[in-house]
Amino acid sequence: MEGPTPISALIHAATMVTAGIFMVARMSPLFEYSEAALSFVLVIGATTAFFMGLLGVVNNDIKRVIAYSTVSQLGYMTVALGVSAYGAAIFHLMTHAFFKALLFLAAGSVIIGMHHEQDMRKMGGLAKYMPITAVTCWIGALALIGTPFFSGFYSKDAIIEAVGASHRWGASYAYWCVLCGVFVTALYTFRMLFMTFHGPERFRDAAHAAGAHLDPADEPTHPILLGHDDQALGGDPHESPAVVWLPLVALAIPSVVIGALTVGPVLFGSYFGHSIFVLPRNNVIEAVGAEFAGPMQTALQGLVALPFWLALAGAVTAWACFLYRPAWADAIARRFHGLQTLLTQKYYFDWFNDNVLAALTRGIGLGLWKGGDQALIDGVMVNGTADTVGRFGGLMRRVQSGYLYSYAFWMMIGLAVLLGWFLTHA
Repeated sequence: MEGPTPISALIHAATMVTAGIFMVARMSPLFEYSEAALSFVLVIGATTAFFMGLLGVVNNDIKRVIAYSTVSQLGYMTVALGVSAYGAAIFHLMTHAFFKALLFLAAGSVIIGMHHEQDMRKMGGLAKYMPITAVTCWIGALALIGTPFFSGFYSKDAIIEAVGASHRWGASYAYWCVLCGVFVTALYTFRMLFMTFHGPERFRDAAHAAGAHLDPADEPTHPILLGHDDQALGGDPHESPAVVWLPLVALAIPSVVIGALTVGPVLFGSYFGHSIFVLPRNNVIEAVGAEFAGPMQTALQGLVALPFWLALAGAVTAWACFLYRPAWADAIARRFHGLQTLLTQKYYFDWFNDNVLAALTRGIGLGLWKGGDQALIDGVMVNGTADTVGRFGGLMRRVQSGYLYSYAFWMMIGLAVLLGWFLTHA
């Protein structure tokens, strides 16, 4: 998906990409009576949550990292649907909307400050130049990884507990996927934070390299349009104007508090009324709610739970590989070159689409065009009919010559044939 950053924030936060989650939740009366369908949804969601998150680890475009994060979080919501925790899926959809919109708009602020540069390898050290963007992006990141007391913790933790309480086929696989996904989420999220806001100021090297490749004789007359303004050639980035950072602050507040304020009535209350239907034997939310002791107590318990330590491990790994010793990340990439290539190529889905599905579609279209349209319709039915009529008319033209002796001859031939027929059947 390519588009302006505000549109990305809207689409990934609250519209379009989350429509499927809402649809399945509203169709809960149908899904509840099909264990096979729910297990299929569960496995697809778990696979998406983990394996799509891995793509964010190897991507260097700041918006693409956040976009792959959305795909991974949609996997978490789908997992909740698969274990009949429809309320948890919609709850995570709601909390996710705030911090994901915040992260996208923070990325847009960074892109403005870097004059339309999106490659995180050309950033670094932006926190001191863009403090409001950095702080709000940190808040969104902490909510995304499910840090206790932040909004994302309440919804994501509820999903993980619901999967752990489920006995549906595929639940064990899904449970390990969402747990491993917690580590992966923290890894790519903190990788983005460290590469963008902390560490050495790599944008200076990138700007100097860009300036070194500019021939003074070929200097553009409109450098801003081509991305080679004074800032790109060595000027410092700066905080975005208030029209950009005020929405970040406005979104940062619910990214912290909205989960604690709504977890009780939305997840364990009667907020959804009759819009969601769950069979009693599938009601894992009820089992999770039996241990709910309030938002503060739940957050305190989350500080000693396994997901928190997995997220902490992911954050520490990102710090070690992308801030403390960046050479370690390069060494790991060389050591697992095949895995990195697989992730960089997005599991070769695009290659398969272009070279197999698209090629097959083009082949079918070519066959229908050449064989169906040109050969059958035009060649046989349209042009063929006209050609047949023309040939028949040419033959009849020879019979209708206009000479009297020709007509007399054909009359005698006809009379002879009729006599012969009568004589043979007499």
